[in-house]
Amino acid sequence: MSDRKSVVVLPGYADHGLEAAALAPYGLSVELLDWQDDRSRLAAGLSQAEIIFVRDTPLDAPVIAAMTRARGIVRYGVGVDTIDLKTARERGIIVTRVPGYGAEIEVADHTLALFLAVRRRIVSRDRSVRAGAWQVGQAEPIARIAGSTAGLVGFGRIGQAVVHRLRAFGISRFLVHDPFVPPDRLPADSVAVDLPTLAAGSDLITLHAPATPRNRHVIDAAFLSRARPGAILVNTGRGPLVDEQALAEALASGRILGAGIDVFETEPPWNSPLLAAPNVVVSDHAAWYSEATVEALQRGAVEQAIQILTTGTASERVN
Repeated sequence: MSDRKSVVVLPGYADHGLEAAALAPYGLSVELLDWQDDRSRLAAGLSQAEIIFVRDTPLDAPVIAAMTRARGIVRYGVGVDTIDLKTARERGIIVTRVPGYGAEIEVADHTLALFLAVRRRIVSRDRSVRAGAWQVGQAEPIARIAGSTAGLVGFGRIGQAVVHRLRAFGISRFLVHDPFVPPDRLPADSVAVDLPTLAAGSDLITLHAPATPRNRHVIDAAFLSRARPGAILVNTGRGPLVDEQALAEALASGRILGAGIDVFETEPPWNSPLLAAPNVVVSDHAAWYSEATVEALQRGAVEQAIQILTTGTASERVN
């Protein structure tokens, strides 16, 4: 019996039969690794794997150095900032990803859901009604959405899908900050601006940029000091984009009206000041999720793994 295997680093998904069935013809079994937050256990569990499938677990230099048989690391998703690409490259391990799994649909929907929950005060109204209050909506300001201006930090597929949805709510002016998108490629209702202009001119600020050293805390105290008093911030992008302490202080002071947060700088976010800040609606890094996206992620990951096994490279290789 062959001892060749691939390993799925938990947490994974509800079922990994798809991976097992697809890799069996190539002589690889699929093993689930419950590493129990023990980095030494993680390293040991990956030491003999040829293909490693990973969601959000950081794979740093010591863990990658322990991989004696690895041919590829496949990230279930787009971002690879949690993987030490340099060490993997030095060891001849291909790192690849699954960018085209359709998550722009779910993330854009979730962005709108968080915005509407904050703007229309759905969560606070639910709590008030359950506590016996009625017809107290005028005690909390609720501005009309139509005619407002949205600012987007990042204008890739997700940002564009968000704009498409916001138009249906009567928003017809968009301020865009994305150094990788030329101004002449923006829609007619969108304008390329710098961050201070976006802060000052937006009623909704929504984040869709990657987590890079340059982007860390792009939403900081200086940015928030320029924001409109009634502005709402939504982050379904990456947690490190936001200085959480600065945002919590801006919310507490009324500098901005509210926030919808799906991603945090540290997850789970039990010590985040945003959990105690007023008028914040949170979710658990769930913007990407639907059963359809999970299946697409798993199929895309398997395709990348098979490419590594059969050709020695991968179409979405990042290192």
